Amino acid sequence: MYDNDPRTVVTLDAGGTHFRFTALRGNKPITGTIEFPSEARDLDKCLANLTAGFEQTIRALPEKPVALSFAFPGPADYPNGIFPTRLTNFPAFEGGVALGPYLQRRFNMPVFINNDADLFTYGEALAGTLPDVNRRLHDAGSVKQYHNLIGFILGTGFGIGVTSHGQMYIGDNCCSEIYCTPNKLQPELIVEEGVSQRAILYYYNMYANDPLAKDYTDSLDIFLIANGEKEGDREAARKAFSTFGEVAGYTIAQCVTILDGIIVLGGGLSKSHTLFMPALLRELRAQMSTRSGQTLPRVPSYVYNLEDESEFEAFVRGEQRAIPLYGTDETTLCDTQKRLGVVTSHIGTSVATTIGAYCYALHQIDSGHGASVFSHPEQ
Repeated sequence: MYDNDPRTVVTLDAGGTHFRFTALRGNKPITGTIEFPSEARDLDKCLANLTAGFEQTIRALPEKPVALSFAFPGPADYPNGIFPTRLTNFPAFEGGVALGPYLQRRFNMPVFINNDADLFTYGEALAGTLPDVNRRLHDAGSVKQYHNLIGFILGTGFGIGVTSHGQMYIGDNCCSEIYCTPNKLQPELIVEEGVSQRAILYYYNMYANDPLAKDYTDSLDIFLIANGEKEGDREAARKAFSTFGEVAGYTIAQCVTILDGIIVLGGGLSKSHTLFMPALLRELRAQMSTRSGQTLPRVPSYVYNLEDESEFEAFVRGEQRAIPLYGTDETTLCDTQKRLGVVTSHIGTSVATTIGAYCYALHQIDSGHGASVFSHPEQ
């Protein structure tokens, strides 16, 4: 949509440890990355580094950008750019911070802030997974095209984003979340206790016959053990990822049944998909039954693993039929198979999120929401 757009937007990858700034034009970075510590425990230093990062990036540009647009972790009043409560990764925000209005006043340009999972999904819908899938379907002669994308972030936490027909879904309270839904294996716990980096460590510690199990603090260690690249209980490590996939798959199935769209997985743990994908697919393809004994699929549409080339070929092929037009000798071509696909991000979570931020800013400006994004502060 904005691949050849000449406008420039400055974006930010905001984490609890570092701020990484860059600028995009036509969905591509045009500056190097400028990095500052986030100073998440000191509000004065945090805002000073935010300001300095944007200033340095803007000075590196040949022309003034049209907006600042970025993802920030945690719940917020995103349309108004306000973080009303303390963030887990930013304790300095205790008591609330009007970040959007502050930056807008400081730089005298529109500022757009959104949830990371929402922007990730939006970027994948406009310039990643969705156009790629639709292109491959078209090139194969399929009449099937997809317009809905459901993104899941698998990392420190468990997040969800939805884009439908090119529009990012935000919700009335900017609170379309998944982390707090019930955990399949322990319904009294939130699902994030089973789908996160800490969950991998927990499961390995529970399953492993490994004296070092309690010492690990990074799920990458468990990944390396599972792949035989590090000493440890390999069977327990693989079981940890399988349990992760089971819990994730159960919740993703709930979402896909309602939302009906292609599934894209992002976040650091998505890179370990070969370890958890079989269990995740078992949940997506599970069967359920009625009291009368009728068997029904857990998800009404069959879900293909688009990371598997043979499954992708079957997904593309579908079940095309010629349907007769009543009263004539003519027919119309129809793909009668209800199907979806699950795939990991091929452009990368950070890239997709940055593109999402870029496209969202331009879409808002083109829709007439760029002149004064936030209301004037109270005097």
